[in-house]
Amino acid sequence: MTDGNHRRHTKKQIHLAAHFPGVNSTTVWANPRSRSQIDFSSFAHLAHTAERGLFDYFFLAEGLRLREHKGLIHDLDVVGRPESITVLNALAAVTDRIGLAATVNATFNEPYELARRLASLDHLSGGRAGWNVVTSSDAFTGENFRRGGYLDRADRYTRAAEFVATARELWDSWTPDSPGAAGEPRPFRHHGEHFSIEGTTTVPRSPQGHPVVIQAGDSDEGREFAASAADVIFTRHGTLEAGRVFYADVKRRLAAYGRQPGDLKIMPGVTFVLGDTAAEAQEKAAEIRSQQVSPQTAIVALEQIWGRDLSAYDPDGPLPGVDPDPDAQLAEGRVRVGDPGAIAAKWRALSEAKGLSIRQTVIETTGRQSFIGTPGSVAAELDEFIQTDAADGFILVPHLTPGGLDEFVDRVVPLLQERGAYRAEYEGRTLRDHLGLPAPVWKGRHHER
Repeated sequence: MTDGNHRRHTKKQIHLAAHFPGVNSTTVWANPRSRSQIDFSSFAHLAHTAERGLFDYFFLAEGLRLREHKGLIHDLDVVGRPESITVLNALAAVTDRIGLAATVNATFNEPYELARRLASLDHLSGGRAGWNVVTSSDAFTGENFRRGGYLDRADRYTRAAEFVATARELWDSWTPDSPGAAGEPRPFRHHGEHFSIEGTTTVPRSPQGHPVVIQAGDSDEGREFAASAADVIFTRHGTLEAGRVFYADVKRRLAAYGRQPGDLKIMPGVTFVLGDTAAEAQEKAAEIRSQQVSPQTAIVALEQIWGRDLSAYDPDGPLPGVDPDPDAQLAEGRVRVGDPGAIAAKWRALSEAKGLSIRQTVIETTGRQSFIGTPGSVAAELDEFIQTDAADGFILVPHLTPGGLDEFVDRVVPLLQERGAYRAEYEGRTLRDHLGLPAPVWKGRHHER
């Protein structure tokens, strides 16, 4: 065993995933290298780059309705949003090892249909399927569905928890393959608060047993749900110390569910900007933020906080003197985060202290550029997060579609490998192998007659 291999197996390893930069303000659409987010070639490019970089998985978000602002379709949504599992089934045919994770809403889907689709993806990909479970309390989105309406916040996680448990019952309703014998279907029955179903499922137990379950959420409810039911938690935290606090809190919750710390991987979503020098990286980061927040975008961001039509304001002028309307809802399909009055007060204080315009304030307050520097400094900072238990890995969100990950794979991944913190090759076939997750224990015996 070489020294490099010895370090690789004794040092805590970094897990990496690639988030396809779709319909969001992270993406710099004005850049001439920005391409379509609908063409399959864009998805294939990013997935191939991530696989070349030995990433654990390729990750797709979901949008079930085009967002609106003041009654008009939000500009960033006009390019459309393809359905995630359909895209991943196509990517399964042109990739070999990288995991394929889809965000699918547990509020507006049904367990039998979704469990079947995910098991099919797991079979077609040879055990590489993942499911990012999200919920919605948005009546605007619910109008797209026959059931309509929405769930109260208190009911979202109870339905999601039962949804995941029911999906696992369905995945366990076929016996596992054994030497010389294929698995067999068994009847399933589930009668609970949100679902009452019974029958037999059509898809045999898949290569992973259960697709990997990912949970996105920072709230106390989200943390508890992840501790009880998820394999990965997709989160956000901006500083090393905040990451350590979150990490310790979530990991301590696992014991209550009979789980070990390694049974749940914590992977915040992060961005990066690289330069040959620290000064160049900072300059590039500032230019990217300027491109992400156009004058029009700045006013829209302001209106979403103030709840008022502010189109008459100059984006290069001062913030409005009028207070936010706490009851207004100019934006549909977007969850308002935080108290508008408190956010406005914070923005005003920052604007006055630094002499910032509307646009400059939005740029400074909405930026999520997590790691900025040379390849060496970014590699060192990523490694520090992992080795000091601020995260188990990262979901990288590049600012360009689809080539925004290329530079990271070419310039940072080799340095992580030199540090002994990242694999030199894939060591398994399935997504569970990549993440170092235990195989799910088959619990289907109760189905037998």
